[in-house]
Amino acid sequence: MNYATRKRILRANAIYLGLAAIGGLAAMDVPGAFFSRGPLGRIIAEPYQAVGFLEAHGLALIMAFVLWRSTPHRSSHFIAAAVHVLLGTANLLFWPIFTASGTLPMGYLTTTLHWVFVALELAAATAPPKIAEAAR
Repeated sequence: MNYATRKRILRANAIYLGLAAIGGLAAMDVPGAFFSRGPLGRIIAEPYQAVGFLEAHGLALIMAFVLWRSTPHRSSHFIAAAVHVLLGTANLLFWPIFTASGTLPMGYLTTTLHWVFVALELAAATAPPKIAEAAR
């Protein structure tokens, strides 16, 4: 796998994380926690109950910026994979939240994409570098 392909994987990952994070913050976390609206408004009784959602989406947004600026070294790909293992696993462990909030299609999409990026990032991290790039 060449440098440009690995860079594109990191960039695609950053775009996905950034869009998902902004969508989560704008459509779910803030409206649900502070205005009792949106999908989380149905299941959050007090604003403090949204802290995990706000943290997860906020950190995903920060990681989007980090991954966008990252160079495609093995460590960058392993870190990116670890982020998606955490987020994908959390989605699976707390799957009933998607049903309760009426966001099951979003749950399927985001969870699937988390695991797709785990596979892509691990492939990029473990692929042997091209001969010309090994000298870098």
